[in-house]
Amino acid sequence: MADAGLFVGWGASVRGRERKGLEVFNDALAYYGAKQESGAIESSEVVLLAPHGGDLAGFILVRGSQEQMNALRMEEEFQRINTRADQIVERLGIVDAAVGDGVGEALGIYQEAIDELD
Repeated sequence: MADAGLFVGWGASVRGRERKGLEVFNDALAYYGAKQESGAIESSEVVLLAPHGGDLAGFILVRGSQEQMNALRMEEEFQRINTRADQIVERLGIVDAAVGDGVGEALGIYQEAIDELD
């Protein structure tokens, strides 16, 4: 079961680059699909948000072990796709995430910090 993840979030497309943005998005979906099929990640989930006046237009949540997430971040293809994406969307962000059993561990660390600072 996955205990770690990567949250890959983005804002609006750069005006005039929407068609290229869709191409890079499809490349990313194929990349994550191949990673899941090979066992390099557990899963990925795409979320597209309705227009709401905020900065976040959508995200991909990639799930796996911490080791899988570390390895993914180091892959040249991962870096290439995200560098391309950064050229065509506003506010691309890639954030480490705790999922599954990792949530309990993260909350334990948080509780320890509260206890130390209380």
